[in-house]
Amino acid sequence: MKKIDDTLDVFACHGVGGIMGMILTAIFAKGENASLLHGGWNIFGHHMIVLILVSSFTFCGAYLLFKITNTIIPLRVSEISEELGLDLPQHDEKF
Repeated sequence: MKKIDDTLDVFACHGVGGIMGMILTAIFAKGENASLLHGGWNIFGHHMIVLILVSSFTFCGAYLLFKITNTIIPLRVSEISEELGLDLPQHDEKF
């Protein structure tokens, strides 16, 4: 069972799309050295460094914000609420 709750597929759309965009922009860029298709290893190396830095910053920032938010308002509902479904405990909605 996965412990990740990404109901809107935010990472699948924006995360993977952004990562692939950075990698493919580095490969297909118009550069002076054509050893890695058109962009060259220099541009590709810079893009990979920035990709690692931005990914690390985003992960750490999101983790910190989730931890702060979780101390103020718990982000997870109880197991009983999950088993009943969230319509009844959260919204008092009955079928």
